[in-house]
Amino acid sequence: MEYMTWDPELERSAKSWAETCLWEHGPASLLPSIGQNLGAHWGRCSGPVCTHYTQVVWATSNRIGCAVNLCHNMNVWGQIWPKAIYLVCNYSPKGNWWGHAPYKHGRPCSECPPSFGGGCRENLCYKEGSERYYSPEIETNEVEQHQLHVRNTVQNQVQPQASPRDASERNEVISKQQMSQIVSCELRLRDQCKGTTCNRYECPSGCLDSSAKVVGSVYYDMQSSICRAAIHYGILDNDGGWVDVTRLGRRNYFIKSYRNGVQSVGKYQSANSFTVSKVTVQAITCETTVEQLCPFYRPATHCPRVRCPHNCMQANPHYARVIGTIIYSDMSSICRTAVHAGVIRNEGGFVDVMPVDKKRMYTASFQNGIFSESLQNPPGGKAFRIFAVV
Repeated sequence: MEYMTWDPELERSAKSWAETCLWEHGPASLLPSIGQNLGAHWGRCSGPVCTHYTQVVWATSNRIGCAVNLCHNMNVWGQIWPKAIYLVCNYSPKGNWWGHAPYKHGRPCSECPPSFGGGCRENLCYKEGSERYYSPEIETNEVEQHQLHVRNTVQNQVQPQASPRDASERNEVISKQQMSQIVSCELRLRDQCKGTTCNRYECPSGCLDSSAKVVGSVYYDMQSSICRAAIHYGILDNDGGWVDVTRLGRRNYFIKSYRNGVQSVGKYQSANSFTVSKVTVQAITCETTVEQLCPFYRPATHCPRVRCPHNCMQANPHYARVIGTIIYSDMSSICRTAVHAGVIRNEGGFVDVMPVDKKRMYTASFQNGIFSESLQNPPGGKAFRIFAVV
């Protein structure tokens, strides 16, 4: 096996990917030339092995670079984790080939390539003059909360604090308004949704144990529990999570069924209905618009919860426009709009987007260091509102 050294370039690429909070290998442009391990934990794990390790012991991989990131509301195999510790490790040369063992059994350093000149260190093939040497550390397989705290503290000290004058010059606006509403297991859509915009709900855990009624299958009566209807449909499990709701018109009847541990009842009487859908999470660029991602269609359009990168204030305003105030044209950049509206800062983060029908006029304003444009009678364009994720 070859001795492994730390590689700053692999560290940089791992850090860049960890910041996307995407539970998949990437970016695609690097995958042909690197190996990659991903790990996501709540912050602590137990047992002899917490994630796969084949790549790290691949005999011919000799460089490694890793990064760790705290991801809010990360989608991990279909489940939304509120605070996931995301570890990305990149390796080179690439290995971990399916069906092949990572190394051969035998005497250490007995099959080192000739280029190593017979060098052996800590039972690993070692070439004199390697850039870096690290003594092995004790691995506890726990997130080092204290170090994370120190790192954040140092960053906060380095970043200059905005003075009141700076804030006024930027016309600072902060919005904490959320689209997602926290509900109980028993809450019915009829109780929660009376003349207001009702799209996204956050359900608690344990709703399988509730006796709240569910009426219908696929299409549910408005008197149904929101959260138990979502479990019945298969959108959520007993751990809870986020669900999108689409209100529909009247249906002549509702069919009973037993699904996913929930028994629904039937109803042969006309009533208003709704259906449920899964909340997805997607990373976007500073230039991504609602028109590209999820334009408005009747009766309603549900956008994924999006993650904005950092430094979108510095994006080219010709390619990342902001049109409007409070309600924005869907030709606007989602992330620069979020900064303008005060939903996130320039460091990026998660936002919720609600597409709505078009407006005749969008007003310009200067908020949080960003000028938005005005627009009158846009041809065919739709609009959207933007919300914080707290």
